[in-house]
Amino acid sequence: MIGTVLRDLGITADRERVRVDWGPAKLIAHAVSTGEGVLTASGSLMVETGKYTGRSPQNRYIVDAPIAHENVNWDSPQNRPIDVETYERLYGNVAAHLSERELFVVRAFAGADRAYARKVIVVCERASQALFISQLLVRPTADELENFGRPDIVVLAAPDYTTTKEADGVDGDAAVMLNFDAKTIIVAGTGYSGEIKKGIFTTMSYLLPVEDGVLSMHCSANVDPATGKTAVLFGLSGTGKTTLSADPDRRLIGDDEHGWSPRGIFNIEGGCYAKCIDLTREREPEIYDAIKFGCLTENLVLDDATHEPDYADGSITENTRAGYPLSHIASAVEPSVGETPSVILFLTADAYGVLPPISRLDRTEAMFHFLTGYTSKVAGTEVGIVEPQPTFSALFGEPFMPLDHMVYAYLLGEKIARHNTRVYLVNTGWTDGPYGTGHRIALSHTRALVRAAMDGSLDYAGYRHDDVFDVDVPRECLGVPSDLLEPRKTWADPEAYDEAAAKLVKLFKENFEKRYPGTSLEDLTSLKR
Repeated sequence: MIGTVLRDLGITADRERVRVDWGPAKLIAHAVSTGEGVLTASGSLMVETGKYTGRSPQNRYIVDAPIAHENVNWDSPQNRPIDVETYERLYGNVAAHLSERELFVVRAFAGADRAYARKVIVVCERASQALFISQLLVRPTADELENFGRPDIVVLAAPDYTTTKEADGVDGDAAVMLNFDAKTIIVAGTGYSGEIKKGIFTTMSYLLPVEDGVLSMHCSANVDPATGKTAVLFGLSGTGKTTLSADPDRRLIGDDEHGWSPRGIFNIEGGCYAKCIDLTREREPEIYDAIKFGCLTENLVLDDATHEPDYADGSITENTRAGYPLSHIASAVEPSVGETPSVILFLTADAYGVLPPISRLDRTEAMFHFLTGYTSKVAGTEVGIVEPQPTFSALFGEPFMPLDHMVYAYLLGEKIARHNTRVYLVNTGWTDGPYGTGHRIALSHTRALVRAAMDGSLDYAGYRHDDVFDVDVPRECLGVPSDLLEPRKTWADPEAYDEAAAKLVKLFKENFEKRYPGTSLEDLTSLKR
């Protein structure tokens, strides 16, 4: 069957050069023997990804095919169109390249709930990338492999193929092309494995709403083992999403990509792709201990003598990564599914220091903040930033959501209303003043608020309405100073607080009006698909 599938894909490699569904040990042994990577002291396979050590948005395209043309949000700068002819040109060249290489074929599922899962075949020329994707996707059982059949999604990964304008019709030496009509992904010219992972997630974020009416979400999720109640956590980089979802009193469903169906939520993946920079066992014990044999690590600096990784060394890249299966996390749920979420948390690191540490949102407010996706960068994080800079990424993951944003917002609002799901906006950023004057909200206080939201005890706290941000704020929470819940009281100069809060409100409004012109907040609850 594999031979037939490859021929149908235009790949004519000799059978003896095709390795199908190799296990981690064989893939690691092969990668080490060929010099693809080295074993670290913790047992992970470490590779250097070359020129590209992160995603390359300028090299990513969506094929403007007939069906996709009607569905994709082409107004988003994230969705760069490419014509079908150029795609077919690149596809033919990559298929010819792979036909001459030793190949590794991985069969897996995108989606832990088989009712909504898609069968994926990844054809790649590096054993290390086969290891990565076999650990990151959901692994089929022996019976499922026996009856796998033809794939729903195909990925061709050719990091050693260099694209050119003359041969392939694209600028630059790498290209990532997503063809939603053909359900095919090409990753050429880059060894960064995150392009494979995010290509599959972006495709699922197109297919699930369009074909199944399922909400795809860029979020983490966990469950209370005693009650079975689940929570989902949205948040951009630096908001504490990974830290807060790894609660020792709860079990992890997944850390990055999920679907919300009529049956509940499910992990789209079967593994995690964690950042490693400054990793310590003290701060992130589950991630630290997950980096062992079977894990792929990227761009770490190793001690020459011992191969101990120096997680603090970002000389190759600050975006050092580890890809490992959920089975490496002791608290992970198997299978990685959960009931309909009882609570949603939107995490933001507000460097202005004006948002309450937690506030309750109604359906309209939840849809607004979902469409806004706010956090902030602070001085010193990037060249040229001298004061807090707002960052807005719609849906808390705009680059991976190719449909009109309102499609996802409608699905979220519908589910919140139908299931009476509680929604909170959690500020993990600053209090006592803005960045540079105030201080970061203590993790212990944030954890207390998050746990109270998850277990429902925050429902009984009593609330006051914040007229500035139009949210409801709890009056008390066990283990949290009451003044902290009213950020204006923490500022030495209340008038300065009022000025900063008004500035942030203005930024919210300007961003919303720019992204969704002609849409009022009142319109959100009447959205139709």
